[in-house]
Amino acid sequence: MQATVLPARCVVYVMDAYCGWCWGFSARIVEFEAANRHRVPFTAISGGLFTGQRARPISAYPHIPEANARIARLTGAHFGEAYQRVLEEGRLVMNSSDAGAALAALRDLAPQKTIHWTRQLQEAFYERGQSLSEPATIGGIAAAEGFDAAEVLRRLQDGSALGQAASDFALARQLGASTYPTLLFADGHKVQSLPATGTALEVLNERLDALLA
Repeated sequence: MQATVLPARCVVYVMDAYCGWCWGFSARIVEFEAANRHRVPFTAISGGLFTGQRARPISAYPHIPEANARIARLTGAHFGEAYQRVLEEGRLVMNSSDAGAALAALRDLAPQKTIHWTRQLQEAFYERGQSLSEPATIGGIAAAEGFDAAEVLRRLQDGSALGQAASDFALARQLGASTYPTLLFADGHKVQSLPATGTALEVLNERLDALLA
């Protein structure tokens, strides 16, 4: 397993593609990265919300519909009709190891698009109701952006992306991220928290200004 290495100075988005609150924050983190990518690199790592015995069918988490309603109310996030059908059927297994491998494979393909990849993965699930354990879902995301889907599939199939996901999970724990989304500013060995869900772009920009000063 290759250790996940962060840039010396960067904004780190710790998320899980199956996390509804991350979906609620996804539009804002895309805006934040777009406004500041010229000043500091952004990256994302998976935290591992549904792994091991927690990787279960979505019906095993009956609180989700109520949580989704709250997320939509507080953030304006949209939950698509296809996702709602998946939620009602209850059979899709949320496996964050697979979702983390998907992010790792896409991130390796185009690191500069990492924040974009997090949004694309969540759109696949929360808008289109697609499983992030299906290689075709991940290959389709890559192909839609003009990348070689076969290269992404190779990384998923040979286990390298899964190993990288495990490294991401370990780094998230090392950084102290236990809930998602967690937004951090890393500067060498110093790591500071940034506000996340519900935070206005202006507030995020001001906080980053102070950290970069």
